[in-house]
Amino acid sequence: MTVTLDQRIRSDLESRIRSGEWAPGRRIPTERELMEHYRCARMTVGKAIGALVSEGLIERRKKAGSFVARPQVRTAVLEIPDIAAVILARGETYRFELIARRLLVAGEALDARFADTGDRIAIDGVHVASDRPFAHEHRLIGLAAAPGAGNADFRERSPGSWLLDNVPWTVARHRITARQAGDLASALGVSRALACLQVERWTWRQADPVTYVRQVFPGDRYDLVAEFSPRHGP
Repeated sequence: MTVTLDQRIRSDLESRIRSGEWAPGRRIPTERELMEHYRCARMTVGKAIGALVSEGLIERRKKAGSFVARPQVRTAVLEIPDIAAVILARGETYRFELIARRLLVAGEALDARFADTGDRIAIDGVHVASDRPFAHEHRLIGLAAAPGAGNADFRERSPGSWLLDNVPWTVARHRITARQAGDLASALGVSRALACLQVERWTWRQADPVTYVRQVFPGDRYDLVAEFSPRHGP
């Protein structure tokens, strides 16, 4: 199959965005710069950028240029928190303790909570606040949407913080349930019967799954607060 020049430009730009090389909010090269680099007409560059705008990867700002799109929630009540930032804002120390990290190839260890669209990284770890377990995290990251995750060192930075800074997403879904600590009791340093808050979250970029995460918090250590306004007035 012959790849046209606009498809090649689109692929090059998309690769830089998906890999995290170009983070959300970064200004991409101007159309003239891209024309000079690829030695092509403005129409060709415009077609490539237009396709990425349609996918939600790039946003155009009048008189400012084109930028890597920042993530936005579609009709979600809860924002996606950066647990590290939440803990540090409370004046506590923070670290992420990586328990396990493994590569799951397409078709391996299928999980109905995460579409099998290719290779995934599976991560288990504990968020620690002031030397006390704050939450256990189990996460799957799709490498098609976030290829840079394959080389990221999650011993230095939590997966959630890394994703928020490096991988734009367009849709998020949350599910919040109550559960007992159960088999996570040891990791959380609590009794198996302790009441916990379980937050599950899915994010996508258009049709591509970015991540699924399940975070379990001891019930006395985390509050979920959402502030929002009515859409159509009182």
